Amino acid sequence: MKAFLILEDGHVFEGISIGSQRETVSEIVFNTSMTGYLEVLTDPSYAGQAVVMTYPLIGNYGICFHDMESERPWPDGFIVRELSRMASNFRCEGTIQNFLEKHDIPGIAGIDTRALTKRLREKGTMNGMITTKEPCSMDEIIAKLKSYSVGNAVDRVTCKQKKVLDGGGFHVALLDFGAKDHIAESLTKRGCRVTVYPARTKAEEILADAPDGIMLSNGPGDPKSCTEIIAELKKLYETDIPIFAICLGHQLLALANGADTYKMKYGHRGGNHPVKDLETGKVYISSQNHGYVVDTDHLDEKIAVPAFINVNDGTNEGLKYTGKQIFTVQFHPEACPGPRDSAFLFDRFIQMMGGDRLCQKDQI
Repeated sequence: MKAFLILEDGHVFEGISIGSQRETVSEIVFNTSMTGYLEVLTDPSYAGQAVVMTYPLIGNYGICFHDMESERPWPDGFIVRELSRMASNFRCEGTIQNFLEKHDIPGIAGIDTRALTKRLREKGTMNGMITTKEPCSMDEIIAKLKSYSVGNAVDRVTCKQKKVLDGGGFHVALLDFGAKDHIAESLTKRGCRVTVYPARTKAEEILADAPDGIMLSNGPGDPKSCTEIIAELKKLYETDIPIFAICLGHQLLALANGADTYKMKYGHRGGNHPVKDLETGKVYISSQNHGYVVDTDHLDEKIAVPAFINVNDGTNEGLKYTGKQIFTVQFHPEACPGPRDSAFLFDRFIQMMGGDRLCQKDQI
């Protein structure tokens, strides 16, 4: 069956329908990873977006449910050049096509994803519609696309109630703004006991549980829409508890301390982004998924200083908070499927909580 991707600039791509045949409107973003499409699909940070995979062949190793980063997929749509008809992998438990159908996610294959990605890079991230209906009233469609907003997607993806993941070491409070499972796993494999809290949990409840450290997770949407959460994070900042934040958590903590964020032209999404540690000068290849970034031009150095920058465009990739046991990063050190260059940051967090040596070697 034919399918169409209509962008808000009026450009139309024609392809073949995959997955669900329902119509969807969302923000169109691209991911440059060559592998890990299941991890992309199950990353809660993609809520409210349709993902374009720039690698031309997707689905060739099928689906392995153990690799999922959450209980379900989150993107509103999935866009590929070619969807593999056969999956070849001894771990394979299903196909992308069946996975998309089961979870009612519409997609489109057979379009020129290279041309689409170039358009998004040149004009910036745009909203779009995936539909199996021939586009007719373009003015009406474009008006609908321009009015779409991802909104506060954190409430859609956060856990509904507190849960505890067993471990015998330091007690870490993990605020779930849309956390990938591998964040908690990176801590439990280092012997930590992790308590996962819904995004809107009050600071007083978290502090009453006496955590040794606080972890702020990744998540979707514009960080400025999370005003109530930001107010609670300010209370956590004012304690002496070590804090480690990733992606959206990094942005929210910066906003809680008077910094600003802005939307990038097309964001960073993929497994090949170089970041430079400003203290050591070392460069790490990182996994990233974000469309907003912290503005460091007016950052008060009495509050925080830049710790990492993106080698490609110079944007901020991390902060170190002055006089505090707090550091935050924009990229994903829990990277799954990889790269794992920056997994040592979890060990640094353990040391901040009182560890006198590096914890067990990362086995993830």
